[in-house]
Amino acid sequence: MSSTPQEGFEAAETRMFKAEKLAPSGPFKGMHKGMTISSSLMVLVFVFFTGVNTEFAGEIFGSVRSWIEVTFGWYYMVTIVFLIAVCVFIVFSRFGSVRLGDDDSRPDFTNFAWFSMLFSAGIGIGILFFGVAEPIFYLDNSGAFGYPNNPYADMAGAEAIGYDRAVDALRVTFFHWGFHGWAVYVIVGMSLAYFAYRKKLPLALRSALYPFIGDRIYGPIGHMVDIFGVLGCVFGVATSLGLGVSQMSVGLERLFGIDPGISTQLTLIALITIISILSALSGVGRGIRIISQWNIIVSIIVVALFLFGGPTGWVLGAFGSAVGDYLANFIQMGLWFPEEEGPANWQNGWTVFYWGWWLAWAPFVGLFIARISRGRTLREFVIGVLLVPTTIIFVWLGIFGGTALYQELTASSGVGTAGIIDLVNAWNLPEALFANADGIFGNGALGWIVSAMMVFLLMSWFVTSSDSGIVVLTTILSLGNEDPPKTFRVFWGVVVGLVAAALLVAGGLSALQTANIAAALPLSLVIILMTLGVLKSLFNDVSGLGKGTDGDNETPLVKDE
Repeated sequence: MSSTPQEGFEAAETRMFKAEKLAPSGPFKGMHKGMTISSSLMVLVFVFFTGVNTEFAGEIFGSVRSWIEVTFGWYYMVTIVFLIAVCVFIVFSRFGSVRLGDDDSRPDFTNFAWFSMLFSAGIGIGILFFGVAEPIFYLDNSGAFGYPNNPYADMAGAEAIGYDRAVDALRVTFFHWGFHGWAVYVIVGMSLAYFAYRKKLPLALRSALYPFIGDRIYGPIGHMVDIFGVLGCVFGVATSLGLGVSQMSVGLERLFGIDPGISTQLTLIALITIISILSALSGVGRGIRIISQWNIIVSIIVVALFLFGGPTGWVLGAFGSAVGDYLANFIQMGLWFPEEEGPANWQNGWTVFYWGWWLAWAPFVGLFIARISRGRTLREFVIGVLLVPTTIIFVWLGIFGGTALYQELTASSGVGTAGIIDLVNAWNLPEALFANADGIFGNGALGWIVSAMMVFLLMSWFVTSSDSGIVVLTTILSLGNEDPPKTFRVFWGVVVGLVAAALLVAGGLSALQTANIAAALPLSLVIILMTLGVLKSLFNDVSGLGKGTDGDNETPLVKDE
């Protein structure tokens, strides 16, 4: 069914509103001048405060984060489970056939391109950074960080380092990277795409609040929500870029003997920033799509090398057992509230940290997912975003983590003496990735090739995270324009690179990461409102199908002039 005249009128009215509010000429042409200036100044003030007062800022942000984890850990746990329940409801309800767009619209991208961009933007270098370190941490039983390494394994009686504890280590890793986290991205992305492509509202965070505040989304409340999303995007990408170049520099040292010091890391930031800007300038349909697809292709090759070059049978057996345990227990794991101090500290340090991380990144990743998902049905969207990236992640973690676990279990000097556990306990996570490769492929030509491909993946995933971030924040600041001004794509690309470089030199990246996680608390409230808002609108949308309206009083969904 084609769009109705009323829908066309709404789209025209939305364009008129955006044209009125965006700067028609001058240096801010095509952008919302007030939000662009405000967000730029906030970034400058925040970076100056964090960089100049690194220790003080770290103490403040650390205290706030610790207080949130202790006080609201239960709230994070319940919120994430609620979002999973909403995903399941959408899939099995009548709403699943509703399209993210007009009823006759179809997807802009092929499934392979869509899945590639979902995976690259949604995870980036995270699974390379933690893919070896996290399972190894859960395998260890030394309690080197002041709390149990893996309370789930301890409760199951697998306290000694062995096969059962290794399987449990993979299960807990899957738990932190699986359905719970991706449910957050599903809800945010679905809400934004629904209101943008079906309700003809701007592709911005503010639009998801329309069912509750109506036209006030175009005022200070909407500005505040969007600016918060811009700041989260800038700081989130900058933090990952700054912390991640350390891992890339370790790889370059192994490959070419390059000093992994600060000068190399700054050079890498500059190089990645330039490539990211060029990719963002080419648009989602070209640069970002192409790089994302190459990410997947190279990842498949690397995963195959680890799988067939390592202990294939052992890894597949452990992987199957861990996936089965996860599927049988992930709901129970998501609702576990430990009473003892040790397990509670572990949960705050890992599970609650991860839930905060997913929530903090949701506006950025969710908006990008919305941007590439026009034309898909809600059922297709939820299943695709929830299951496909999760499956790919599980395979990656199972093979990378599994080979590292095997090396520690079969070390020639005894269980747990392969050296990877020692690197993780020293929190030398960049080195742990390459040490795992050394144990499988050695230091010869094949080992060099595998390390080179991993360095390529580190860089390409950095690029896809960064260029996606540039597109997202310029889209927000241009009130949903899917082709935002190129000048500001360059400007914000440079800003992200400078923030990462400045805080890397000043030593403030950890403080910034802590602040980003703490920001997940207010963001979670926005996400809950988005969830309730899209459900409310869906009931009206479906009830009004075939009547030429969107139900009740929800049309027109633009500001009355």
